[in-house]
Amino acid sequence: MVVNAKIGWDSIEEELKKIYPNQEPLHYGTLIRYSLGGNDPLDGISVYDAGSFYHFITFGFSEIYEKETENKEISGFGFELTFKLKKNPNINEKELKNFAGVLQTLARYVFNSKQVFRPNEYIATGQNEGIDTEQKSKIVGFVTIEDPQLKTVDTPNGKVQFVELIGATNEELKAIMNKEKSKEDVIKTILDNYSDITDYERN
Repeated sequence: MVVNAKIGWDSIEEELKKIYPNQEPLHYGTLIRYSLGGNDPLDGISVYDAGSFYHFITFGFSEIYEKETENKEISGFGFELTFKLKKNPNINEKELKNFAGVLQTLARYVFNSKQVFRPNEYIATGQNEGIDTEQKSKIVGFVTIEDPQLKTVDTPNGKVQFVELIGATNEELKAIMNKEKSKEDVIKTILDNYSDITDYERN
């Protein structure tokens, strides 16, 4: 078996090619793999230009190389994260790199705690400042859905679900945590009033 063969990785990229057939995405990779002592669990994060927004996809929550876990049905943790960031004049490469860092932080949580992310959940980051580089956005955490553009895929290493992060404000997250509203109600409200595309400038 060739250790560096992109077995699971290729399966994920094939799904993205169905949406972005002629595009070479912007890619943020790691210099030292996590298994070799690196700080970042995700081996890569690709960013596709979807016109009005940027579409992020992670590589590393699932088994992107050879099969290592015993569960043949599920690849690694069984998911990869996606995120859609609405374009505006302030969204530059620095901002894209910043969010790649956010994804690595979420990955460290998953790898350390073994707690996985699934659709219809919320993620409170514990911060009151925005997740953008200037920390001016009201988006401080996330709710999750299954990415409507990327259905669960069967890879040689097992199934991989694409869990999309949608930006949420402090008020929205507190409404869930204080049991004022259900997760489902908050997610529906965000989708109905905005969309699954996160806008750093929304109220």
